Amino acid sequence: MLFNSYEFIFFFLPTTLLIFFYIGQKFSGRIALASLVTASLFFYAWWNAIYVALLIASILANYGIGTLMGEHGPRKKTFLTTGIIFNLSLLGYFKYANFFIENASFVFGGEASVTPIILPLAISFFTFQQIAYLVDVYKGKTPGYSIIEYTLFVAFFPQLIAGPIVHHKQVMPQFLKQSFAKVNTANFAMGSSVFAIGLFKKVVLADGIAIYANTAFSNAANGVSLDFLAAWGGALSYTFQLYFDFSGYSDMAIGIALLFGIQLPVNFYSPYKARSIVDFWRRWHITLSSFLRDYVYIPLGGNRSGQHRRYINLFATMVLGGLWHGAAWTFVFWGALHGTYLMINHCWRWAVSYTAIVKLTPQFIGNFLSWALTFIAVVLGWVFFRAETFETAITVIEGMTGNNGLAIPQALARNLAYLIPAFQEVFNVDIYLGGGSNFLYMWMWIIILAIIAFFASNTVQLMAKYSDAFANIITSLDGKKPGTKEYFTTMRWKPNTIWALSIGIAFAVAILNLNSASEFLYFQF
Repeated sequence: MLFNSYEFIFFFLPTTLLIFFYIGQKFSGRIALASLVTASLFFYAWWNAIYVALLIASILANYGIGTLMGEHGPRKKTFLTTGIIFNLSLLGYFKYANFFIENASFVFGGEASVTPIILPLAISFFTFQQIAYLVDVYKGKTPGYSIIEYTLFVAFFPQLIAGPIVHHKQVMPQFLKQSFAKVNTANFAMGSSVFAIGLFKKVVLADGIAIYANTAFSNAANGVSLDFLAAWGGALSYTFQLYFDFSGYSDMAIGIALLFGIQLPVNFYSPYKARSIVDFWRRWHITLSSFLRDYVYIPLGGNRSGQHRRYINLFATMVLGGLWHGAAWTFVFWGALHGTYLMINHCWRWAVSYTAIVKLTPQFIGNFLSWALTFIAVVLGWVFFRAETFETAITVIEGMTGNNGLAIPQALARNLAYLIPAFQEVFNVDIYLGGGSNFLYMWMWIIILAIIAFFASNTVQLMAKYSDAFANIITSLDGKKPGTKEYFTTMRWKPNTIWALSIGIAFAVAILNLNSASEFLYFQF
């Protein structure tokens, strides 16, 4: 069941809310908690009922191992090792078995008979969440929770399918509050607004530009050479499709959870405004970055053993992060590419600390160059992230470098006739028939979405005045303190008539564009 579907918006969500709050008012928060667990399992079963058994088995096994660690202290390291092996084996079989078999057969020769394995939705997310839980149990950082609380922590439907990767300390204490399952009009106002904004991002913005990204990468996969504008148009279209698709999902997840009075961690914070790759990863898939830092990078040694070891650990962590996204060498390469970016970024910071290069450059120029270089590096990485094969990625990259020349539609050429001779003196400009409207609409979409991504307030900034959790994110990432004049310079959401009408219009436009529900891009991970 998709958040952007009629059955979810008009049946599942309102029915679940009514039952949840009715039970909370009539009986108790504990029983309401159990009703939310039931609804979450039903939500997961809507996709494939068979895999609910897998999800439940994983939950029971991890809860049991965590309990044993608490009861048998001297043997808890053995239980932790068993738990990690269990989780990684489960993930490895369903997500990576075919990948490793195919590559092993290629290396050692012969043909392997591979039976396709259906990847269970959300297995990467609930596996990582539970590994983090077991590690914290081992370290003595988790108080005792009941099986119902633990099950909801893993299976809570707003974050189950595509994150955020929730840490137990972020949500489980909320289940124990006396106000749990009590109607809160402020949460309803904020939650419904955030959900509507996210729905608009997904249905109107992300799905609106998706056709141009799909066309470019499909042509490249079929061996069609892309000229400079077509290649950059396809790469940028996917760059903004992924941005608004993932941002939309993140907003919808937070908004739905708020309706139930639960605050999920922020997972997305204007990453295309970042001025460095380090800053980008503090803003993109924030919970995954935190998991990789806390449970992979630091255990590998972090930066405790000198710069060279730090770079190796960074690179290894990002390669694993790439592999987490998918069982394909293009994902591994994408992770390695970002690992290389991060090493260069840290090396540059170290180098400039001993020189006056930065001091000699005007700040606004330095900021712009830092942002532009970061954004271009991210776009190049997304090409490999999107392409199904290296051949497809290389075809797109060749076009982006201008290797295949420059081409524009004839209709546009007629309107720019006075410029064409000058262009042809510098570039190899071809003129082709047809496709003028597609060319124009693609670049209009790119420009509009770029303006929104680069300059508009994000959802966290809009809602920060009414959410301490959102305000803390702004303080940590932007360095702006709540209450200061600088903090309130961007547009803010308010529970008033104007905002209600604006949100209502955005929601109505999104609903009218729900011709067919399209999956979120992160569902495949």
